[in-house]
Amino acid sequence: MAHPHHRSISTEARASQRPGTQFHIGGPHRSMSAPGLDLPSPLVPAAFLRRPNRFVVHARLERAHGEWSEGAEVRCHLPDPGRLTELLARGRRLWLRPADDPGRKTRWSALLVQTPDGDGVVSVDTTLPNRLIEEALRRGALDELEGWRFERREFAHAGSRFDFLLGRDDGRRLVLEVKSVTLVEDGVALFPDAVTARGARHVEELSEIAAEPGWEAAVLFVLQRDDARRIRAARAIDPDFARALSLAGEAGVRILGRRCRVGRERIVLGERVPAAPG
Repeated sequence: MAHPHHRSISTEARASQRPGTQFHIGGPHRSMSAPGLDLPSPLVPAAFLRRPNRFVVHARLERAHGEWSEGAEVRCHLPDPGRLTELLARGRRLWLRPADDPGRKTRWSALLVQTPDGDGVVSVDTTLPNRLIEEALRRGALDELEGWRFERREFAHAGSRFDFLLGRDDGRRLVLEVKSVTLVEDGVALFPDAVTARGARHVEELSEIAAEPGWEAAVLFVLQRDDARRIRAARAIDPDFARALSLAGEAGVRILGRRCRVGRERIVLGERVPAAPG
């Protein structure tokens, strides 16, 4: 007998199929150029000062912009609520985007942070990985998912929402969850950089989905920098997530990784990176 959740998976998947929204991934018609996104311009350099809460940082502008003079202290929205302790050191260079809405409480957003060695930049915009992966799925640019077609984003299951639903011509479905990675230690990218009960729950639910006949599941870690050789679960930070990911791999959930090439004008989805529970 099918589990009630299993019936809801099939029902919602059928409801998600819309004419004109299916894109085959891989195959002879795959786009050859790497998916990428242009960053807003101009980005203004600034020096990090402090972080009063998870979503706000204070920084000192390194050049004048509009009504703000060089050296002005500004309050900025931080899209990434992770700890970011290795990145947000006092004096570390940030790149800020001025807000389009003059009435917004934070008139700036922090988008990029210089790496600790000063040789690169890291994106701290947690919306970018999903946008990059959606473009890649629609264009058929992910070899690791060749043969699957994009059906929709934000697939609902058992009270949770997963990033993407994919399908095959034989009727099989795949639920894909994307995770943004910014923490790197000794050339190894680690996720998460703070305890994430929600992330562990998502991975556990992917295991349940993968056990359903006709269904598969995958988690794709997207490294928002290009200076790591592999991606691992941060067991020392969140052992529950690492345990859930290990069990998910044993249950057949695919564990995938990609890096990004991050510049101050454009972010491009890069090559595959080995990813594992650790």
